Amino acid sequence: MERLKNQSKLNNGEYYVKVNGIKHWYKIAGAEKETTPIVIIHGGPGGHNYVFERTPGPKIEEFSTVIYYEQRGCGRSDAPKNQGEYSIPILISDLAEFCKKLNIDKIIPLGFSFGGELALEFALSHPELVERVIAQAPSMFSYNQRVSSTQVYGFQQVSEGDIKKKINDIVKLDINIDEKCSKIWEIVDLKTVDRLLFHNGKYGEFMRNLWQESKLVNTGLMMEALLKQQYKGLLTDRLPKIKAPVLIMTGLYDRNVGLNLNRDMASKISDCKFVIFDKSAHFPDIEESEKYANEVKKFILE
Repeated sequence: MERLKNQSKLNNGEYYVKVNGIKHWYKIAGAEKETTPIVIIHGGPGGHNYVFERTPGPKIEEFSTVIYYEQRGCGRSDAPKNQGEYSIPILISDLAEFCKKLNIDKIIPLGFSFGGELALEFALSHPELVERVIAQAPSMFSYNQRVSSTQVYGFQQVSEGDIKKKINDIVKLDINIDEKCSKIWEIVDLKTVDRLLFHNGKYGEFMRNLWQESKLVNTGLMMEALLKQQYKGLLTDRLPKIKAPVLIMTGLYDRNVGLNLNRDMASKISDCKFVIFDKSAHFPDIEESEKYANEVKKFILE
């Protein structure tokens, strides 16, 4: 991790900046560290950073400059008027323009779930802006069937009673895996979702309480738009082109994206550290916040 050189001095606080015609919310913390900023890229698609700001975020701020950045149509940022103005190229362009507006020469993108995928795509599109990359349980929209298979199998493993019977009935239907996955998400209850996303189900309620406290809503519009698109083929085929050091972090019990998918992604990158959290599922940032922050610190100080 380098000290800032030619970049403008950053100041702590919450701000808005217009990027590609859309007003984006961002928050700077730890600016006094004067290090290459870690830019937090949330998942969803369509989520926000409110929970991350209150889990590992403060611990990371102790040793690094952190910028919490919310994508168009997400969290506290404005939405485009046209629903079609959501795509991976647009989101990459937004982040590159954001760096330009803040006069930032280098960043360390830290993305979780879909944000992890976006961080990797950003490193491929703008290597000149990236010092290192951190991806937590990165998804892969260009290979959604594999993610759907992981989720369907995961729901079969964690479901109980009548829900389990309904899931098994859906699995037997003569439809593709994406359709099966979609139907299962329509019938599962909160307890089942908690068991899918968390190793310890209590963290599901903890996360929902923070979402309610935030009063922020995922409209689903970005997810709907992205599922209809293809972007440059399989991400795994392009990962070897990433030359910056990469850290991929995944929970051992991740049934949402899958440990094996993330291991495969890590194996494609020449300079990649792969860390497994043995007490976590899809959200090690929430279930093992202290260890999470320590792994980030070790990686950026190497």
